[in-house]
Amino acid sequence: MKSALLLAVLCSALTLPGLGQQESLLIGAGDQVHVEVFDTPELNSTSRVDDHGDLPLLMGGNVHIAGMTPEQASDVVEQNLVHRRLMNKPQVMVTVMKSATQNVTVFGQVVRPAAYEIATPRPLTELIAQAGGFTETADHHVTIRRNNSKTMETVFVSNDPKTDLGQNVYIYPGDAVTVPKQGLVYILGDVKRAGGFPMNSDQSGMTVLQAVATAGGTANTAKGQALLIRREHGDNIKKIPLNLSAMQKGKEPDIAMQENDVVYVPFSFLKNGALEIAGIAASATAAMIYIK
Repeated sequence: MKSALLLAVLCSALTLPGLGQQESLLIGAGDQVHVEVFDTPELNSTSRVDDHGDLPLLMGGNVHIAGMTPEQASDVVEQNLVHRRLMNKPQVMVTVMKSATQNVTVFGQVVRPAAYEIATPRPLTELIAQAGGFTETADHHVTIRRNNSKTMETVFVSNDPKTDLGQNVYIYPGDAVTVPKQGLVYILGDVKRAGGFPMNSDQSGMTVLQAVATAGGTANTAKGQALLIRREHGDNIKKIPLNLSAMQKGKEPDIAMQENDVVYVPFSFLKNGALEIAGIAASATAAMIYIK
């Protein structure tokens, strides 16, 4: 009997979607739960957790197990059996046979943000697909808030199935998934397509030269010099001189851009107007936004 119980525990662990995710599955009201008491089959039972989060046991009595993992619930049942003097050293295994259907909310930059009903853990990528997939402005750093928990975790979901960690992350009933919007950078002045552009959704970010290329490159009348304007701590603005020609030739390092950065490429001397740095930064938010 003992070997059979150990085999059942091992099989349960091997068949769970992601052993590391096991503890995230918390028992909730309406769940169908099986209680197995080692060497005492007459105390085994299968019943549902009531609306108060209590589980009725054979031989009378209830235990409150809502919000617990199966392992924690097993400890509570063992303590109950000892407290009621039914057993001295019980060994109990609690298993969730079927989770009650609960909502998982998917917010943010997906095609169909909504609440979706699930009864069992589902891969993160599968839920995002059910919500219609990412929008063009979605940041692929997805945030997950676990049910009955204040902790948050962030997972990067790649478009490449071979490297997509989201396939190995499971979402449980009651969890909330948020897909944020990509940050914008602005390319203004003498470029072919001035405006705001979403930063790369992958983990590599975006550099100055990549941003200028995204804007179609500089015009023939543009100077080789430019400015990187970075707004820091509210109205504090920092300007970084750029030598685009030297950067393109590899003589100066390319610079990583941050959200809301502005690259201003001046026009030729005859066409160049006197523009204040603060005015350039302020005009960025009114620029046309381009979606890749």
